[in-house]
Amino acid sequence: MATATTHGARDHARAQHGTRSGAMPVVPASDWPDTAPATPVWAETVAGGNYTHRVLARGTELRLTDLAGDACAHLLLYADGRPWERLNTADTVKVQWNAYLGAGRLLLSDQGRVLATLTADSSGRHDALCGTSTLRRNTERYGDGTPQSASPAGRELLKLAASKNGLEPRDLPPSLSFFQGVRIHEDGTAAFTGSAGAGAAVTLRAEQDLTVLIANVPHPLDPRPAYTSTPLEVLAWRARPTSPGDALWDATPEGRRAFLNTADFLTARGLA
Repeated sequence: MATATTHGARDHARAQHGTRSGAMPVVPASDWPDTAPATPVWAETVAGGNYTHRVLARGTELRLTDLAGDACAHLLLYADGRPWERLNTADTVKVQWNAYLGAGRLLLSDQGRVLATLTADSSGRHDALCGTSTLRRNTERYGDGTPQSASPAGRELLKLAASKNGLEPRDLPPSLSFFQGVRIHEDGTAAFTGSAGAGAAVTLRAEQDLTVLIANVPHPLDPRPAYTSTPLEVLAWRARPTSPGDALWDATPEGRRAFLNTADFLTARGLA
């Protein structure tokens, strides 16, 4: 084999220089081939059954796109450098009196502060209630749920993403899911509504420096017997955080208080 020796392995590795697969990060992100609102700082295609992670500066905008109609982005957010301040799905839902995600919603921590805002949404099929899939559940459904298998569980992939950012399994709260929807019936049961189709996108704006973890795996309520997960496009670019005068700032009394809490905290630290 050409790679059986050190020299052969080196030559084989160097021969891959400049080639790209269908799902991988683009480095530097500015080499992203498609158009973007500004120069990208993160550009990646995440294969189905895979994960990614990145630290983003305050004000960065992050667009997730369901390329083929069967992506499901399970998202966790942490205030960078303060992992105890993290996405709280319960507060995100109850503070805003709404269980459904969409443009104008805020993603909140349990400190009453805004981690990110949803500034655009062409999907409308999301979930803030069910979390991601687990090793046990995927093993029961698909025969395996380990990260290296053909049917990795979302929590197992988020553990890997977390470990690369100094986080442990105990640091993983319930996640949000984008592009595969759930609606709650009057009797309290959850109904899976599936995808809005290929090309649907959401845009988030970082209101603090954030550590972002994403697993692209089937939603745990997806009834299809086969493990179905298609590529997710991730594109981020520099922008500005929400400020007074922005429509989102004063959209609701609860949201305004969350923005004020965030601004007060960042100002005291010399970050705003």
